[in-house]
Amino acid sequence: MFRFSKYSVLFLALLFIVPSCKEDYLEKIPLSGPSSSSFYSNQDELMLGLMGCYKALNFNSKSQRPWPVIMDVVTDIEWNRSAGDLQDIGKGDHASNNDAILTCWREFYQAINRCNFLLDNIDKLKASVPPTVYAQSKAEARFIRAISYHYLVELFGGVPLVTKMLTLEESQIPKSSKKDVVDFIIKELTEAAVDLPLNYSGNTGRASKGAALGFKARAALYNERWDVAATAAKEVMDLKYHTLYPNFPDLFMFAGEKATEHMFALQFQKGVIIHATPNFLTSRMAGGVSNEIPPQTMVDQYQAVDGLTIDKSPLYDPKKPFANRDPRLTFTITVPGSRLFNIQFEVHPDSLQVWNYNFTPAKRVANTDATNAFATYSGYLYKKYCDIIDMSDNKQSELNHSLLRYAEILLIYAESKIELNQLDATTYDAINQVRRRPTVLMPVITTGKTQAEMRQIVRQERNYELAMEGLRLFDIRRWKTAERLMNKPVLGKIKREFLANAPTFDADGYPVYTGVINGSQMRLIETRKFNKDRDYLWPIPNVEIAANKALVQNPNW
Repeated sequence: MFRFSKYSVLFLALLFIVPSCKEDYLEKIPLSGPSSSSFYSNQDELMLGLMGCYKALNFNSKSQRPWPVIMDVVTDIEWNRSAGDLQDIGKGDHASNNDAILTCWREFYQAINRCNFLLDNIDKLKASVPPTVYAQSKAEARFIRAISYHYLVELFGGVPLVTKMLTLEESQIPKSSKKDVVDFIIKELTEAAVDLPLNYSGNTGRASKGAALGFKARAALYNERWDVAATAAKEVMDLKYHTLYPNFPDLFMFAGEKATEHMFALQFQKGVIIHATPNFLTSRMAGGVSNEIPPQTMVDQYQAVDGLTIDKSPLYDPKKPFANRDPRLTFTITVPGSRLFNIQFEVHPDSLQVWNYNFTPAKRVANTDATNAFATYSGYLYKKYCDIIDMSDNKQSELNHSLLRYAEILLIYAESKIELNQLDATTYDAINQVRRRPTVLMPVITTGKTQAEMRQIVRQERNYELAMEGLRLFDIRRWKTAERLMNKPVLGKIKREFLANAPTFDADGYPVYTGVINGSQMRLIETRKFNKDRDYLWPIPNVEIAANKALVQNPNW
C-alpha cells in the first residue's frame, strides 16, 4: 500500500493546480487541465492526479472559511454578520444568481470532473503499476466523486449525473432524479470500500474503508433508506478502528487532529492551503472579528446536566445560566464570563475592562468586546476549530476540518434504528456512547421510550454534538422542520442582563420566549423567511441553466 503524509498530499495538490508557465508546456497541455494524451504515463502522475481530485473538495464558500464551517449560517443555529450571499440564503432572499450557491455547484462538479478524468485514463497504467495501487486509486477517485454527488443532491435535488469526460457535443445533459443519483452514490461507496485501506496511520485526508461506509450510511439516512443506513453504520462500528475521542474540546484543536474519531477531514498546511476560521469566529479581544455567531436560541437548547430542558430542571439558575449545563454548550460556544484564548470574555456594555491571563500576573485590559460596534451581535461566539496556537497568526491556520466523525456514525445508527422502530439495546447504547464521552458525561437515555420520544432525543443530540460542522441544513431539510425553524427571527442576548426565567420549548425542541418576563428585550438581529414550496432546494445557478439547455430549474425558482 502506498502512503502520503499530510504535507506531501498538499504539495502534490498544489503542483496539480499550478502548472508551469513555460511556453512549450502551454503549447502541449490545454489550459483547462492535463491532456488525456499525456496523463497518465507513470505512477507518480497517477498520484498527482489523485491528489488533484482531493484538492477540489477543499474550497472556500466565503473568504478563507472552509465550506463546512460556514454552511450552518444558512440555518437556525448560526448567523453571519457580513452582508452578502450567505446571509441572503439565511434570510430567504437568495436567487439563482447567488454566488455562494454557484460556488458549491461549480466546486463539487470540478471534483467530479477531475475524478472522471482519472477514471477515464487510469487503465493506461493497469499493466505498469501494482494491482493494489491501481485498485485503491480507482476506489479513492470513486469515493471523492460519490461524496461530491452526495452534497450536490442534498443541496439541489436531482442533478446531471456525469460519470465520464464529456465532449462539447455531449454537454447538454438533463438532471437525473435524486433517487437515481443516490442509487449511484450508494453503489459507488459500497464498491469503493472493498479496495480502500482501514487507515493511513493518522492521515485523515484520504478515503478509508470506514469513510466510504460512513458516507454511505449518511447518504442512506438522508434519503430514508433506514436498513441501508443502519447496516452501513454497523459495518463502521464493527471495524473496531474508529473510537470516540475522550476530550470533546480538544477534538477540534491540534491536540485531537489525528484522533481516530475523525474519519475524513479537509487538510491544510501553511504555505499551501490555509484558512482563517480563528479570525472569523473569535472575539475582538482574542484578535478575531466575531463574524459567524450562535443565536440565543441555540444557547438555550442545551440541556441541564440532569438531562432536562432548562425550563424543567431544578438545576437551572437564570442568574447563572451557563452553570450546570451540558458541557458541550461551553465546549462549542464562548459564553459571557468564560475565557477565550486565556482572555476573559464579557459583552456587558459596562465591562470596560477584562482580565488577560496571558500575562503573569494577569492584567486588566480595555475590553473591545463591549465597545466595538462589530463585536458579537448575539453575545456569544462559536469556538470549534479555534486553537490558541493560531492566536498570533489567525488568518493562516492549518488545523484540519472534519467532514465525517465517528460520533455521527453512532447517531446515524441510532436514528436509523429509531425510524425502523427497532428500539433495542444497541439503539440506546449508540446514543449513550456519545452522551457519555468522558468529558461530557450527560445522563444515559433510559429504556422504555416511545419511537416519537427517541426521534426527538436523537435529533436534539445531533444538534448538541454536531453544531458548526456544516450538517444542520441537511437535517432540518430532511426532517421538514426548516419551514418552522427558518420562519423565526434571529435573537441575541439582552444587552445588560440575562433572561429572567427559562423559555419553554415547542415540539421541535425550539425555545419559546412568550413567557419570559424580559423576553421582549432580546436583541432582534434578523428577520427570516422560508418558503416551504421553494426553499427545501437551492436553485440551480442561472449560468448553468443558460449554458445547458437541457437543465430544468428547481420548482418555484
